[in-house]
Amino acid sequence: MGSESDCRGEGVILGVDGGTTSTVCVCMPLLPFSGHRQLPEPLPILGRAVAGCSNYNSVGENAARETLEQVMAEALLKAGMSHSAVRAVCLGVSGVNHPTDQEMILNWIRDIFPGNVKIRVENDAVAALASGTMGKLHGCVLIAGTGCISYGFREDGREARAAGAGPVLGDWGR
Repeated sequence: MGSESDCRGEGVILGVDGGTTSTVCVCMPLLPFSGHRQLPEPLPILGRAVAGCSNYNSVGENAARETLEQVMAEALLKAGMSHSAVRAVCLGVSGVNHPTDQEMILNWIRDIFPGNVKIRVENDAVAALASGTMGKLHGCVLIAGTGCISYGFREDGREARAAGAGPVLGDWGR
């Protein structure tokens, strides 16, 4: 693999972990990937930023959107990259409990980046499970943080979840 500056020429990916307590964004170079090639360890992080809550159920849509915009812009700034370098954005955000939640946040991100950028929005539990299974996305995850949720996927794609509905069902996130 070439140097970090060689990776920058291909573009970058933003990964966002959006929670009720804090939101973290990392900016990484776009790396060639295939099923038989191992990713470098540690993964090269070009920029990292931390901000407050991005769960719109807790702070409202405007504040959540501003937090997501802020944390992505700061990670890009620290990486010395512009918005035009972004090739993909993956967001795992607490409070994304329904396809309408996904669509709302997807539209926010589409307003920031050009149309050719790939965008994925999921509940933060899905992102946690994907990270723990190296992307295989089958198994179970339990998040017991500011809020709580358990999520599971079978290899055939069936899924189940418990909790994670926020204050509506008593998960006050304190």
